[in-house]
Amino acid sequence: MKIQLENIQPNEKSSFHLLHNPKLNDLFFWHFHPEFELVYIEGANGKRHVGRHISNFKGSDLVLIGSNIPHLNFDHGIKTEYHKEVLHISASLKEKVFTEIEELEDVYELLDKSQRGIAFYGKTKETVGGIMKRLQGMSRFEQFLKILQLLKLLAKSDDYTLLHQKPIINEKANKHQERLQKVYSYIDENYSRKIALEDIAASINLGKEAFCRYFKKNTGSTFTHFLNQYRITQAKRLLLTGRNIGETCYECGFESLSYFNRTFKKISGENPSDYKKRNK
Repeated sequence: MKIQLENIQPNEKSSFHLLHNPKLNDLFFWHFHPEFELVYIEGANGKRHVGRHISNFKGSDLVLIGSNIPHLNFDHGIKTEYHKEVLHISASLKEKVFTEIEELEDVYELLDKSQRGIAFYGKTKETVGGIMKRLQGMSRFEQFLKILQLLKLLAKSDDYTLLHQKPIINEKANKHQERLQKVYSYIDENYSRKIALEDIAASINLGKEAFCRYFKKNTGSTFTHFLNQYRITQAKRLLLTGRNIGETCYECGFESLSYFNRTFKKISGENPSDYKKRNK
């Protein structure tokens, strides 16, 4: 199973990034990122796959995942209605902030502990899950204060289980993170237009053939397939905001509506029009 570096790209002025009810249940996204991740999901039964740990959750789940730990999206394969909140916290906060403020020493220890993966239960899961569901409607400063509050709650809680006996060290992350980050950033910035293989290869100082071998080896996917998956993910988000299918097709870098429809169905298992109707 190959892992992918996810490019979170938080707001440049913020140390955290919120995803309110993202729906990725039709994607198998085995990935890692430098940011710490707190994920809450409710209203479903699913799989918890973090590092080497695999287990099932029922009804709801709250998990804190350490920096660069590979994990699967918690809603993978879920067919019922559910709600999900994801909070990404900049890795730099741990060393630059939490080490300098005595009152946050226990939060530093919490993030240290998260390198083993932490699943919370009981009252802690209920309380923190409720806070996470309200974050989206707050101002940035209010969000920051609430995030500190929920981290303190987690740090003081005894309602948890460690998913690994020892911290998970992702050796692949340090070796390939910077180079893959450049590739993903290039895709993020240019997916809405035609991307020439020679150009993206040159962005990391590789020739076209060498780039294709490198990308397949380190992501488990051809570049074309990965780019199409990324574009279809963006297309789904646009369709959910009310864009029509034609607009979505060209805004996501497809040059032909028929190719867009075929690719959408191949990746998602349904036509864009069916997806749009199903998610009204």
